[in-house]
Amino acid sequence: MSSASQIATEIFYSSLKAVDPYNSIVLYSEKIRSAYQTGDFNRLVVIGFGKAACPMAKALEDSMPDLIATGIAITKYGHCASKKSKIKIFEAGHPLPDENGLRGTGEIIKILEDTDENTLLACLVSGGGSALLVSPHEGISLGEKQKITELLLKSGATIYEMNMVRKHISRVKGGRLAELAYPARVISLILSDVIGDRLDVIASGPTSPDPSTFHNALHVLEKYRLMDKTPESILHLLQKGANNLIPETPKEGGRVFKDVENIIVSSNMIALEAAKQRAETLGFHAEIISYELIGEAKNAGKWLAKRAKEAKEPRQQGPRYLISGGETTVTVAGNGVGGRNMELALSFAVEIEGLDGITLLSAGTDGTDGPTNAAGAIVNGETIGEAKAMGLNAEEYLNNNNSYNFFKAIDTLFITGPTGTNVMDIQIMVIE
Repeated sequence: MSSASQIATEIFYSSLKAVDPYNSIVLYSEKIRSAYQTGDFNRLVVIGFGKAACPMAKALEDSMPDLIATGIAITKYGHCASKKSKIKIFEAGHPLPDENGLRGTGEIIKILEDTDENTLLACLVSGGGSALLVSPHEGISLGEKQKITELLLKSGATIYEMNMVRKHISRVKGGRLAELAYPARVISLILSDVIGDRLDVIASGPTSPDPSTFHNALHVLEKYRLMDKTPESILHLLQKGANNLIPETPKEGGRVFKDVENIIVSSNMIALEAAKQRAETLGFHAEIISYELIGEAKNAGKWLAKRAKEAKEPRQQGPRYLISGGETTVTVAGNGVGGRNMELALSFAVEIEGLDGITLLSAGTDGTDGPTNAAGAIVNGETIGEAKAMGLNAEEYLNNNNSYNFFKAIDTLFITGPTGTNVMDIQIMVIE
């Protein structure tokens, strides 16, 4: 690993520390204790879901083991180091929901059915919750929910658009969890994994009002030409909703939100600011060039490469660090294996082929990129040349959405393992 890669890696890990979910929840534990004591509640119930659910739940239990009556948390397989807890842990499928997620959500629903105005519900929400908290609307099977999720993941739809559909075919998303918990007092502590920290989008907004409609959900399917591929039961439900034959998701001003408080405890912006601060502490010039990197991963890679080339022009002493964050999308046209960070990195590498002094690390803060064991990849001006020497054609790998196998072949995957947090993606560019 080059010195530039090593420093970029150090900066990346510094950003993760700033959004550690355990520490983020500990900071708010006194708020939960105070709300419980001043509200004269007789039960404190904890539920959690998302890739950071385990450390979030542990933080709350470590902070107030005397108060918690019961709890359930659902997280992704391999994302929980310790399962010895008063809060029962379920590990389940992500990004495609599975039986374990269904079972864990069923247990959460049972708990919520037993809450009342004397209950304080602490809800721990993190990215990945849309897949892990799964309870399809009556008449929709888990298999059908899996199919529409896979279709949306491969379509290039944004997370906002995906969640419009998911909220309207669920018993627990789009404010419906708050509906189930009513009239309990609800405090949701939320680790944001969406641009703009929109409460209605993070984990599909289970405890926040939903501004989207059944009509919006149908429009998403039409936009990405999925109407003919969508299971009939899902289309039927959405059309019934659009025709006002079944109730909409709970909206702003609804009584179910009267005693609900949603609090963002950490986000991608905090991670980016920490990355910048660490680079400056090391004595380098650092600049955050985007808090909202979106769009096709290939195009984002080209845009970042353009910014890197521009940064090379004015000769400056010492390296410059250009930092960005967000969440791109991938429209899957091939049959390869990869993720948005690796696809972005490969596109970037093609654009800077042969240029000295440019290095990029692009990775998911959760430690996973697509259905792989890698968080992302590290590339520089020599990446494509090295691949060509091995007989690899980068454009072919890009067109086949096979970035993982490209980087695996040249040994430049960035592998962290599950990090315990999830605040979208981070890109760190070193311009020497």
